[in-house]
Amino acid sequence: MTRVRRGYTARRRRTKIRLFASTFRGAHSRLTRTITQQKMRALASSHRDRGRQKRDFRRLWITRINAVTRENKVLYSYSKIIKNLYKKQLLLNRKIPAQIAISNKNCLYMISKRIIKFK
Repeated sequence: MTRVRRGYTARRRRTKIRLFASTFRGAHSRLTRTITQQKMRALASSHRDRGRQKRDFRRLWITRINAVTRENKVLYSYSKIIKNLYKKQLLLNRKIPAQIAISNKNCLYMISKRIIKFK
């Protein structure tokens, strides 16, 4: 069997990995072994944090809605607003009322009053 020279293939593989790690600092962007380790770590972290990001934003939206409702004494709690939204079958996720709460508090107040009125 003839000898295979792997210079071209190996160099292409390494440059592809180096392009991924070009923004890393120090040896993490220069040494091939540490580049591969950091790449595996970065991809694992990004996969984990995609789920965490969804969780964090949901918590933020809930906090914002709850703060505005307690401030204006709209329905006294976040949970009552969400319960009444579902009861009236209004398809508003938590993101939209949170944006309304930041931009225009009176609008959220009016929505909550309408929900109470149509019981």
